[in-house]
Amino acid sequence: MKQNIKVIAFDADDTLWVNETFFRDAEKVFATIMKPFAKADEVYRKLYEVEMNNMLLYGYGIKGFMLSLIETANVISNNHVSAQQIGEIIEVGKSMLQKPVELLDGVEQVLKSLQGDYRLIVATKGDLLDQERKLRKSGLLPYFHHIEVMSDKTPSTYQALIKHLDIENHELLMVGNSLKSDILPVLQIGSWGVHVPFHTTWHHEEVNEPIISDQFYTLGSIIELEELMQD
Repeated sequence: MKQNIKVIAFDADDTLWVNETFFRDAEKVFATIMKPFAKADEVYRKLYEVEMNNMLLYGYGIKGFMLSLIETANVISNNHVSAQQIGEIIEVGKSMLQKPVELLDGVEQVLKSLQGDYRLIVATKGDLLDQERKLRKSGLLPYFHHIEVMSDKTPSTYQALIKHLDIENHELLMVGNSLKSDILPVLQIGSWGVHVPFHTTWHHEEVNEPIISDQFYTLGSIIELEELMQD
C-alpha cells in the first residue's frame, strides 16, 4: 500500500483531538436546564430529532448545535422556556467554543514521522471558524499541506478534493474515527480508508453493517498508522 499513497488525509474532531465528549457533556447540562419540562431521555430524543431536521440548514458544528438546543427548549417547554434558561443554553454553547484543544495520544508523533514521505492534509467537516480556531490552538498546522473544511463528507466532495490535490483516487488515504463520514465515501471512489475508533460516537455517524474491502483497515490507535505505512 505504501508505494501507492501520495496524500494522507486526517479527520480533525475525535481523530486529532477530543470533540464529541464536549457535545455529550453539553447535552447533560441541557437536560438539567430542561428538567422542569421533561425527563432526560425525552430531552435527548427530541434534541436528536431537531438536529436531524436542521442538518441541511445548519450543517455540522457547535453553532448549529446551539440553535438546535434553543429550538428543542421551545418545543419541549411548549414555548414556556424563560429568558434566563435561554441565556443558560447560550452559555453552554459559548463554553464549548472556548474549550482547550486536547490532542489525542500519539497524534503529533505520527504526523512528524509521516510528514517527510507524504503530503498530509486535514479533511474535516463542521463550522469553518471553529475548525480554524481549533487548528490554530492545536499547534499542528505546520504539519499540513492543505486544510479542507467540508459542509459534508460524500463521495462527490472527496472526489472534488482529489481533483484539487491533482492525484488519482487510489493515491489518497483517509484516516478518521467515523465509518459513515471518513471511511465509506472514500472506499466508494476507490481510495483507502483507515478507521481509528473513538470511545464516543454520535448516533448520526454510526454504521452497523460490517465493511469488507481490501482498502480498509481498523487500528487500535493512531500510533499504529506508522507501522501500517511501513508495510
